[in-house]
Amino acid sequence: MTTSAVSQSQIQTFLAETSPFDRLSEKALQGLLPKCQLLGYRTGQPIFERDKLPTQITIIYQGQARLLGFDPRAQRHVSLGLLGAREIIGAGGLIRGVPCETAIASTDTICITLSAADFLQWVVKEPAFGEAFRDQAGLSEVFDLLSQHLQAQAVPVNNIKNLAVDLGQDAVVLNLAAGNKKTKELTSLLDPKRIWLVSSGTLGGFPPGSRVLLEESNPSYKVEGPGGVRLVGLREPVYEVETSVETSDGEVSVQDSNNGNGNRRIDLSAVTSAPEVPPTPETNVPKSALKFPVVRGRGKIDAPLACFNMIAKFFGISFKKDIVRRVLDNQLATVGNISLQACGAVTQMLGINAQLVQVPSKAINRLKAPAMVVWKDSFAILYSITEREIILASPEKGLARMRPGQFAEIWGEEGQVLLLQAPRVDQKEQFSFWWFFPALMEHRATFVEVLLSSFFIQVFGLVNPLVSMVIIDAVIGQQNLDALNVLGILLLGFALFEGLLTALRTYLFVDSSNRVDIKLTAEIIDHMLRLPLGYFDSRQVGDLMSRFNELGNIRNFLTGTALTVVLDAIFSVVYIAVMVALSPTLTLVALAPLPLFAGIIFLFSPVIMRLIRKRAGLAGASMAYIVEVISGIQTIKSQTIELTARWRWQGMYARFMSASLQTTLTQTAAGTMSDFLNKIGGIALLWVGAYLVIEQQLTIGGLIAFRIISGNVTGSLLRFISVYQQIQEVSISVERLRDIIDTLPEADEADRNNIPLPEIEGSVTFEEVSFRFNPTGPLQLANINLDFPSGSFVAIVGLSGSGKSTLMKLLQRLYAPLSGRILIDGYDINKVELYSVRRQLGVVLQDTLLFNGTVQDNIGLSNPEASSDEIIRAAKIAAAHDFIMGLPSGYNTQVGERGSALSGGQRQRVAIARTVLQNPKLLILDEATSALDYQSERAVINHLMEAFHDRTVFFITHRLSAVKNADVIIMMDQGSVVEQGNHDQLVALKGRYYCLYQQQEAPT
Repeated sequence: MTTSAVSQSQIQTFLAETSPFDRLSEKALQGLLPKCQLLGYRTGQPIFERDKLPTQITIIYQGQARLLGFDPRAQRHVSLGLLGAREIIGAGGLIRGVPCETAIASTDTICITLSAADFLQWVVKEPAFGEAFRDQAGLSEVFDLLSQHLQAQAVPVNNIKNLAVDLGQDAVVLNLAAGNKKTKELTSLLDPKRIWLVSSGTLGGFPPGSRVLLEESNPSYKVEGPGGVRLVGLREPVYEVETSVETSDGEVSVQDSNNGNGNRRIDLSAVTSAPEVPPTPETNVPKSALKFPVVRGRGKIDAPLACFNMIAKFFGISFKKDIVRRVLDNQLATVGNISLQACGAVTQMLGINAQLVQVPSKAINRLKAPAMVVWKDSFAILYSITEREIILASPEKGLARMRPGQFAEIWGEEGQVLLLQAPRVDQKEQFSFWWFFPALMEHRATFVEVLLSSFFIQVFGLVNPLVSMVIIDAVIGQQNLDALNVLGILLLGFALFEGLLTALRTYLFVDSSNRVDIKLTAEIIDHMLRLPLGYFDSRQVGDLMSRFNELGNIRNFLTGTALTVVLDAIFSVVYIAVMVALSPTLTLVALAPLPLFAGIIFLFSPVIMRLIRKRAGLAGASMAYIVEVISGIQTIKSQTIELTARWRWQGMYARFMSASLQTTLTQTAAGTMSDFLNKIGGIALLWVGAYLVIEQQLTIGGLIAFRIISGNVTGSLLRFISVYQQIQEVSISVERLRDIIDTLPEADEADRNNIPLPEIEGSVTFEEVSFRFNPTGPLQLANINLDFPSGSFVAIVGLSGSGKSTLMKLLQRLYAPLSGRILIDGYDINKVELYSVRRQLGVVLQDTLLFNGTVQDNIGLSNPEASSDEIIRAAKIAAAHDFIMGLPSGYNTQVGERGSALSGGQRQRVAIARTVLQNPKLLILDEATSALDYQSERAVINHLMEAFHDRTVFFITHRLSAVKNADVIIMMDQGSVVEQGNHDQLVALKGRYYCLYQQQEAPT
C-alpha cells in the first residue's frame, strides 16, 4: 500500500499499536501491509450496511464513524455509539458469516481496509490474532442477537442499546465444530446461568438468532454450518421496561483532533475515495439463508406478513410490504381471522400459483415444497420435504429441521397445506407445445428413469431373438442339452427382469404424469377463471369444456407417445445395425417399403388434419348444446319441448358422428395400405430369406431371428404413421386450447403492480361514463354522472334493458368503461389493483348460485371458519333464519345441486346471508329479492338498512314500493339517468318514476 499522504512505515506503526494487530509479529505485519488499502469516506457516506456481508474490514485511521444497530420490533436503526481511531468494523459479520453491522462516516474519515478473503486467511494463519476475533462478541453482534431474542419473547424493552452494552461486557463465545454433539457434553459446556443464542450455523433445530434450549430426551444435536456453530452466552438480563424513546445519550465522545498515530491531519482528497455504496459480495448471506430465507415476525398480522416476505424472497419476486399489510389488516377487520384460504388469495395477488389441499400427516412427504401451513397458532413455510427431513421456517422461531414424525406430532394427524408454485413467466409467444415443457422438466429425473427402463426393456426384447437363433443353430443342431438349460434359464431371467422393469416404469410414469396433469390443469383453470367476463359472454359453456378437455390429449401425447417415438427412433437404428450384421441383402429387402410408407404419410396427412379440425368443432357444438339442455331442464319440461330438444341434439350429434366416420375411414385407409405393404414386405423377406438359407448364405436360426427383428422395425415404422396422425390430432388440440391460454387475463402484471384500494369508506362517483358491449353497437350507458356520499342506500330502478345491471358491472370492474371514469373514495378503480376492489365488494345477483352441500356450508362459503353465531346473525339479517329452522335438518339441510331443494326466494335469502357474512365495505344487490314476496322483501331491506347503515348499498329492483325509504333513487332509461332524488322528490316531480310508481300501485 502506497500513498503520498501516508507512508508504509506510518501504517505499520499504527497497526502495531492497534489491538489485536499488536499480536502479530513484525514479519507478519510486514507481510500484511501490501494487502491493505487506504480509503476515504466523506461525511454521511455508508461504510457498511446491515443487509450486506462485509467485503472487507476497516480500521479507522482518522475521523469518526457512527455504529448503528437495527431494532426489528420498531423497524428502525438505533445508534450504538461513535467510533474513533483504531476501532475495527466489519470483522464481526465476517467471523459470524452473517451481516449485522451498519456504519456511517460521521466526519470525513480515512480507513485502512483489508479484503474479507485476506482477513479470514490471516485469522486462520495467525492463531493468536484469530482468537481475538473468534472468542469475543462485538457490540453489533450482541445487539443483533439480543434484539432477535427479545422480539421472539415479546419483552417490552425499549432501550435495547443500554442492555446490549451492559450484557456485551462479559459475553462469552463458544465455537462448536461441525458434527454431532451429545446432549450431556453440550450441557456441560453451556453455563446454565446464561442464555445461549445461536450466532451462526445451526444447532439441531435452532437456527441463527434463536435461543438454545436443550432437551434431555434428545440424545444428541447436529452441529451444521460452514464453520460449525458459534454460540454467544449472555447473563440473564434484568429487563427495565421503559417508555422513553431510545436516544444516543451516554455516547462517549472520541478525540478527532488528528489521526490515531498522533500525526498531522490528512486531507480526504489525498487518498482514494471509497465507493459511494458498500460493494455487494458474491453472496450477501450464507447459502442456507439464500436457499431458505427467514424473516421474523410475531402476531396476527406480522407473522403471516413475514411468511409472505419469505415466499417472495424464495421465488425472487418483488414484495410490497405495505400493500400486503393493508390486505391482511382488511381481512382481519372484516372476517376476524386470517385463514390459510385467505393466504392463498394473497399469494395469488403476488403472482404465485397456490393450491389448497387437505392431506394426512403421513402423506406430507409426497408433497412438493415450498408450501405454507398453519403452525402452532401461526403460520410457517415448508422449504424442503423429503422422506427423512422437513425444513420449516417459522416467523417466530426461524429455520428448523425435523423428521416427518416430529412434524406430525406438532401439526396433527391431518391438516390443510397451501402448495406454492413459481409464477409462470408471462407468455410472449403463441401457445404451443413448448408451454408444457417447464412442467415436464420439473420431473425430468423421473422421465429419464422411465426412458432408461424402456431402453433396457427394448434390449431384453432384442436379446430374445438372438438367443433363439443360438438355440436353433447351435443347441438343436449339436443336441447340447447343457447349453439348452443355460440359455433357457437366461431367457427366464431376462423375462423376469423385463416384467419387473415394466412394472417399475408404469409406476414412475403414471405418478409423474399425474403430477404434471394436476399442475397444468390447475394453471389452465386458474388462467381461465381470470379471463375477462366478455370472453365467457361470447362462448358457450360446452364449447369451453370441450376445449379444456383437449389438455388430456396433449399431455398423453407428450408423456406417452413422444417417449415411444424416441425409443423407436433409437432402436430402429440398433435393429437395422443388427439386421445388417445378419444379412445385408435381407436388410435391403426389409427396408424397401420405407419410401412407400413415407408417401402414404404425406398423401393422407392434409386430409386427416382437415377432418380432425371439423370433428373437433362439431364435438364442441354438440357438447355445448347438451349442457344448455341440462342446465335449462326445467324450461324444457315446462314448455314440453323434450322431443324438439332431442331431435336437435340428434342432428348435431349425427353431424359429429359423420365427421368422425370420415376421419376414421381416412385413417383406416392409410393404416390398411401400410398393413398391406408390411405383409408384402414380410412375404418378400421370407421368400428371399428361404433362398439364402438354401444357398447356405444364412442359417435357419438367423432367418428366424431376422424375421423377429425386422418385425420390430416395421412395427416401429407403422407406429410412426400412427404417431404422425396423433401429432395432427394434438395440433388441433393445441389450436383449440390456444383460444384459452392466449387470451389475456383481466388483471395482468401491470395491474398487480398498481396500488391497492385502501379500505373503502363508501363514496362512489361516476364521471361521464359511457359503455357498449359491441364495438359497433349502440351505447348501453351514455354519459353517466352520479355522486353518492359514504353510507348512502341507493336504489336503482327502471325498465328492463335500461342499464341498471350494466352500471353495477362497471363498478365491479367486470367491464371497463368506453369513456369516463369511476371513483371509489376518490380512487379511479381502473388504476388500482383489481382484486383490492372486488375483495371489498359484496354482490348478490338475481340468478343466485348455491353449491351442493348444507345451508350452513353455503352461507359460510366466503368464511369457512365463521362461528355458528356469526352464521345465524347473517341469516337473520337476510330474513332467512326462520325458514331455515323450518327445514327438516335446519342449517344442516342439503340444498341439492345449484340449490334445487330450495325455492327461488329461499335461495336468494341464503345468498344474501352469504354476502352479509362476508362483511363487505360496499354492497350491491342486483334484483336479489325478485323472487320474494312483498313482506319478505320489505323485511330484508329493513334489516340491510339497519345492518349496513354506515356503508354504501346499491339496490337494483323493479318494485318501487320496496325502496321508498332509500336515501336516493336513480331512475334509468335506455342507458341514461333520467331522474334522481328520494321517493317524495320524485313523486312530486311527476315524471317517469311517478308514472311507473302509479302503475305498480294501481289496483288490478
